[in-house]
Amino acid sequence: MTPHIYKSPLAPVDIPAATLGEYVLDSAATMAQTSADRPIIIDGETGANWSYEKFIDYVARLAGGLSKHGVQHGSVVALIAPNSPEFIIAFHAIARLGATVTTINPQYSTSEIHTQLLDCNPTMAFCAESCLPALTQAEASKNLKQIISLPGADSNEAKASGQTQATEQGHVASASTAPIVSFSSLLHDAIDQQPLDPEKTLCVLPYSSGTTGIPKGVMLSHRNLVANTIQTNAAQNYSSNESALAVLPFFHIYGMQVLMNSLLAAGVTIVTMRRFDMEAALSLIQKHQITRFFAVPPIVLGFAKHPAVEKYDITSLRQVFSGAAPLGGELANEAAERIDCPVVQGYGMTELSPVTHLTVGSDYKAGSSGVAIANTECRVVAEDGNDVAPGEVGELWIRGPQVMKGYLGNDDATAECLDTQGWLRTGDLSRIDEDGHMFIVDRLKELIKYKGFQIAPAELEALIISFTEVADVAVIGVADEESGEVPKAFVKLQPGQSLDAEQLKTRLEPELANYKRLHHVEFVDSIPKSASGKILRRLLREQSN
Repeated sequence: MTPHIYKSPLAPVDIPAATLGEYVLDSAATMAQTSADRPIIIDGETGANWSYEKFIDYVARLAGGLSKHGVQHGSVVALIAPNSPEFIIAFHAIARLGATVTTINPQYSTSEIHTQLLDCNPTMAFCAESCLPALTQAEASKNLKQIISLPGADSNEAKASGQTQATEQGHVASASTAPIVSFSSLLHDAIDQQPLDPEKTLCVLPYSSGTTGIPKGVMLSHRNLVANTIQTNAAQNYSSNESALAVLPFFHIYGMQVLMNSLLAAGVTIVTMRRFDMEAALSLIQKHQITRFFAVPPIVLGFAKHPAVEKYDITSLRQVFSGAAPLGGELANEAAERIDCPVVQGYGMTELSPVTHLTVGSDYKAGSSGVAIANTECRVVAEDGNDVAPGEVGELWIRGPQVMKGYLGNDDATAECLDTQGWLRTGDLSRIDEDGHMFIVDRLKELIKYKGFQIAPAELEALIISFTEVADVAVIGVADEESGEVPKAFVKLQPGQSLDAEQLKTRLEPELANYKRLHHVEFVDSIPKSASGKILRRLLREQSN
């Protein structure tokens, strides 16, 4: 059967054979010539600001220092920190050398950090002060040759919790023997962009659970990121003198690309926030006259219902853009009416660099993720592999220059979602209407979406089943108005064993980032499974409704 391919309604864009730095930083340099008095980055917490020239100078000098310390083409460097100007500088300095950045969630536990370090084997790490204890205790940190402490990132939180003091006094057992040096000590003579092949050179290695399973390293090249930056900005149509509040984390592909790199390339001033707080965000919108706000559905819920919204002047907002999880049309309309600003959404995933669909301008439909961006093709496919008729529901498949190279060291997982013709199976059920608008209907994949973050049930199940009291377990996501979904575990105990919900949650806490923690536990006599042994999560969801 001939595939029914949906083409983007937007004009194709040219994608230069350029590195990420050549495209993004050259664009920033061009903006510096026309807007020399405007900062490119503002630290929302401290008020420190960075001009285009200062930012580019720091990137070049930090790259020079990293080069002197052995970072080169093919090296892997970890970056574990909340949002800050220094995060952006470190990211681009690493990329300038042809090395690969692997971003790590600063909320990760020691065991989660260990797993990622072991998988991608970085030789150096940039680390926020508050994350140093977890990083240095990870067994795989023994492979690190050097750790660079990022200035200012979360220092108040670290000091409040005693983590910094404990580290300095040696009270925290450390697996790492790597020397810890300051960010400023690595600023050396500036170095130019190193020659590399944008198509073949990996720029970033974020981790994603894909459609199923535990997190895997997503291999994204310079070309992937340059292409998606150009595709995204062509649809966003930024004008001069715009500013955006970067509350979504840069370690996540949404924050990394849609906020950090795309905004830099468009000349939009980036105001960073280390962690989201509604009142603090509203205050920064008012103070810096923010025009673009990028959100996830729980933040949109805050715009619709949080009492603090009325206390601030946020009339500068031109658009609120939601992503990372489906946003209901009713909630979008409620928030838009309250703040008198369009609230729209798009679609993407880590494996797609990440954007494939955006709402363009005022072309908004309630519940729609918008239309395919330039140079992007879509199919909607039934379980039998045949394309469904227009308007019907099937799995969304994507093809375009933003599709990943594959999963690091995992050919089987790559083959499961990426075919030989370049089509990536998203694991999301969708329909596309007569105007090309795409609507996410449901998920084939098992991932739980908590405030835009992915939680793999298999990861939680593997931890819970390791407890001697547990005979079997299944984890699903259940609906939650504030968070989208929260994890719920169905647990079958071994005969004669006892374990209550709070005991289970407490034992899991040290092993998991905060957002992965269980919200509900139900003890059951059996876990429903198919003849082949696969958990029937659909039945568990029906049981929870």
